[in-house]
Amino acid sequence: MRNPSSTGTPPDGTRTDPDRPQDDSAPAGRRAERKKAAHALVHELLAEGHSRRAIARNLGWGLNTVLRYANAERWQDTFRENRPRPSRLDPYKRDLERRFPEGCTSVTRLHSELVDANAPVTYQMVRAHIATLRGARPSAPPRPPTVRQVTGWLTRHPTTLTEEDRAGLKEVLARCPELDKAAGHVRDFGEMLTDRLGTVLPAWIDAVDASRLPGLTGFALHLLRDLNAVTAGLTLDWSSGSIEGAVNRIKKIKRQLYGRAGFHLLRKMILLQ
Repeated sequence: MRNPSSTGTPPDGTRTDPDRPQDDSAPAGRRAERKKAAHALVHELLAEGHSRRAIARNLGWGLNTVLRYANAERWQDTFRENRPRPSRLDPYKRDLERRFPEGCTSVTRLHSELVDANAPVTYQMVRAHIATLRGARPSAPPRPPTVRQVTGWLTRHPTTLTEEDRAGLKEVLARCPELDKAAGHVRDFGEMLTDRLGTVLPAWIDAVDASRLPGLTGFALHLLRDLNAVTAGLTLDWSSGSIEGAVNRIKKIKRQLYGRAGFHLLRKMILLQ
């Protein structure tokens, strides 16, 4: 008969394994692999005609361990959950958990109240449960959104936002009236860009200037330095994007050939690319 290990330690020993499966339908991890191998080994030895006691004696396992593997049809059935045992204090835990946040933290007083109500509990039961309430930490509040997230919510088109993004933006704007006002100006400017409404640009600049919002007001007033060009860009269908792209391409070629060739080679490179 084979022995899978020289130590004779059963695969489900008393050591705590961090990857204990939470669902019998799909257990995983090193412990699951050990149980799978042990289950297959026990059933293989049973098929060869060995008795359960002989298997336990040869493998160095306890008889109960071998019986558990032998009686399990599937290796997943060998997992046992550590369910808490029922306690006589269970019917009264809700009252203790209600009294504790109210300031009644004295174990002696709480125990006396339960005894007066004919509760079959001991002082040690109440003390142990109150100790768990004292050690319980309040749940951490959700992390606030980052500046980058809020900026993306404000500058992206509303139709591209998910339900979670809309809920986060709504909460942020409700907490900050200044940001809510800035979001309105950003939406108005986005409509000008999308619908080519350059004629309303002066009115938008006046509204932003009146709001006195840092950053946004400076951007709006800076547009006055070349108002005609900005208005034309927000109104006409013509764009200088293709020309600027060609200029950037020429600059890139020039930097690649800097100090190694003259104008004639640069001209050929531009014409060929």
